[in-house]
Amino acid sequence: MTSQTPARTQTKPETPGAPAAGHLEHQRILSTTDPAIGLTAAEVAERVADGRANRLANASSRTLLSILRVNLFTLFNLVIAVCTVVLLALGRWQDALFSFAAISNVIIGVVQEHSAKRKLDSLALLHVQRSTVLRGGERLDVAMEELVQDDILLLRRGDQVPADGVIVATEGVDLDESLLTGESEAQLKHVGDAVLSGSAVSAGSASVQLTSVGGDSFAARLTAEARRFSLVHSELRAALNRVVKWISIALVPLIAIVLNGQMQARGGWSAAIASGAWQDAVVLSTAAISASVPQGLILMTSIAFAVAAVKLARNQVLVQELAAVEGLARVDVICLDKTGTLTEGDVELLDVTPVDDGECAQPVAADALRAVRARPGAAAWPSALAWFGHDEDANPTARAIKPALAAPQGVPSCVIGFSSARRMSAVAFAEGPARGTWVLGAPESVLGEEAEHGPVARRALEIAAAGRRALVLAHAAHPIDHEQAERHELPELTPVAVLAFGEHVRDDAAATLDYFRAQGVEVRVLSGDHPRTVGAVARQVGMPLDGDAYDARHLPTDIEALEAVLAEHHVLARVTPGQKRGIVEALQAMGRTVAMTGDGVNDALALKTADLGIAMGEGAPATKAVARLVLLDGRFSHLPQVVAEGRQVIANIERVSRIFLTKTTYAFTLALLFGALLVQYPFLPRQLSATDGLTIGIPAFFLALMPAATRYVPGFLGRSLRFTIPSGVTVALAVLAITLIGRGADADERQVQTAAVFTLTVCGLWVLAIACRPFTPTRVLIVALMVVALVVAVLVPIVRDFFQFQLPDGPLLLASVGIGLVGSALIELWHRLAPKLPPAMVADA
Repeated sequence: MTSQTPARTQTKPETPGAPAAGHLEHQRILSTTDPAIGLTAAEVAERVADGRANRLANASSRTLLSILRVNLFTLFNLVIAVCTVVLLALGRWQDALFSFAAISNVIIGVVQEHSAKRKLDSLALLHVQRSTVLRGGERLDVAMEELVQDDILLLRRGDQVPADGVIVATEGVDLDESLLTGESEAQLKHVGDAVLSGSAVSAGSASVQLTSVGGDSFAARLTAEARRFSLVHSELRAALNRVVKWISIALVPLIAIVLNGQMQARGGWSAAIASGAWQDAVVLSTAAISASVPQGLILMTSIAFAVAAVKLARNQVLVQELAAVEGLARVDVICLDKTGTLTEGDVELLDVTPVDDGECAQPVAADALRAVRARPGAAAWPSALAWFGHDEDANPTARAIKPALAAPQGVPSCVIGFSSARRMSAVAFAEGPARGTWVLGAPESVLGEEAEHGPVARRALEIAAAGRRALVLAHAAHPIDHEQAERHELPELTPVAVLAFGEHVRDDAAATLDYFRAQGVEVRVLSGDHPRTVGAVARQVGMPLDGDAYDARHLPTDIEALEAVLAEHHVLARVTPGQKRGIVEALQAMGRTVAMTGDGVNDALALKTADLGIAMGEGAPATKAVARLVLLDGRFSHLPQVVAEGRQVIANIERVSRIFLTKTTYAFTLALLFGALLVQYPFLPRQLSATDGLTIGIPAFFLALMPAATRYVPGFLGRSLRFTIPSGVTVALAVLAITLIGRGADADERQVQTAAVFTLTVCGLWVLAIACRPFTPTRVLIVALMVVALVVAVLVPIVRDFFQFQLPDGPLLLASVGIGLVGSALIELWHRLAPKLPPAMVADA
């Protein structure tokens, strides 16, 4: 033929059969609409009126108002806000410095959650713009939302299915369900098979009656569940929330005790109100109350997370929720999807084994095929093979040939398109060096009886046993004509080459898995692909596996039986999306902390259910939207760095939590002591802000960002409290002692307050020194600078006047420092006697 567009013949399924095991469950549904006519205009209008149109509710995961409400209206913020308003109303704005930490907490929380809201709201699994339907016997092009239930949808190659339905007519259609199931092979569908929204037509055509539209469709239900807002589990955040809960419960009686104590210290409520002394009583009460709120620890945790997220972003790791930085440092099981995680996700041609006189020669690497084709007197098969790779309708496997061979010169006389039913395609050339009929397909389809024996069949079995995909190229000297192509009549074929295809395993996969195993993190592979293929890839990346992967079609539904299987098998194949999620939940029920990686929509719900979801940058938008971490360049090797950052955050937050929780303990104890004893509180709010800055805020900021490489051990809050509660009580008793001594000596109130600041600062700096251990030059410098800052605050007039410090007389000054040192000695004792089991940290190997 001279035509530039050869006639193509779409093959028909020879015998209908059930879909291959491991695919989606497809129920048979009877048609109620005439597939040759479709719905009438009246029937369409009736369904639109009944709400049976394919309109998706675009409900927001959360409103901005609800995010603001959650972050603003907390008891802590209410307490801080009331204290701030009272101080401003009394003209004491200098004492309201503590409010800046609360404002920062709110801003960080709102920005973080609003960012997550925008990502979830943008989540969509369907990208269909227009669809072709049959209505009243005519083909119409309609928008996706104009489709109605029982419409006859006409699908052709390249279309995405916009709603669920059932096939009512087809001559062989292949559906790509990889986004839904993880199965990389397109699936052949027959009349009566169900079709789910989100799948795509890779070959052939079909008429589909829509059965579930709008919010009832599979894609809509998956989208709605994926949009459900949830925060990643964080032990740090959970521990802080427990502290917040305890303090919130105690704040109500504390406020009453403190305010009453300060009013009574000024002669009682009536006298204080009459004399105007109530204003000083209220100011001191706000100092006691605001100091009891651990807002600085919450802020420091957020800052540590944020800095880690920025550092990771520079290395192509997007942190979509700050606490996710901690997550990977805590996980003890990581579940990996094969395609897109361990492998690049694309099929590649590995080698071609030529067949000469029925015998297989040495395999030729894919990158050497061009040289073979260019040799003088070269065989014709490379040119024919090039045509299959450059065919515009080639399936993904055949397309993998294209990079290895340049486009052929000849024009085929006719073509038989690929079909999953026959598992082959054919091309005929009427003239030229590639004259004849060429067939490329599965060994059993091309070789027939020859598939059970012979050198070619053995080579194909060797390829399959290695977890690869084998195709056979065969040739007949006589080119078929159009009538033979229509009847699929092929002449006797002679095999000329055996092709081996495989997925390219990522170069960094094996080393990364070795790292996780060395760190005590269990690795599991959950894939939708064939057990043999999954097993081969698992062995390539160094996972101990004999034989094929466990076939998830045999997974039990009983939770105890499922746990028993998971305890024995770590590499699973033919895993459906629901099973992936169930496996994650079963592992969590076993007390494991689970991370899940993936890139397809089929991974979305499992990623959302896992303690930490990790998506690949080239993955589906839905998967990236629900993941906590996104590897923007798809490099699996970034995960060890994420682990290191998470460990640094946990180690440093545990370090600074000792400082903050000690402060919370002594603040509470001081408030209770001075309130119950009806003694005037010894600090102005601004003075507490100064001591907080010198002993907690400024050094904690640097400590929280310093390098640390320690393994995570659960229970940091318990370890911290065993030290901070006795230490905080000790600090409070030391402050009470110096206050009573100063007032007993009739010292000026400003001197008493400054002496109490000295005692508090000496004890606080000792707590800081314990948190800095083991000492490094940088940590020693931090402590030294805080001591210098205290001296400056007391001696420099402008600073001293702002904080209302007054240097105590000699005896009171010596007493304040001496009591501070005694308190420090007791704090050191508590540190040494505090229970060490479990150990605070386990050093890295």
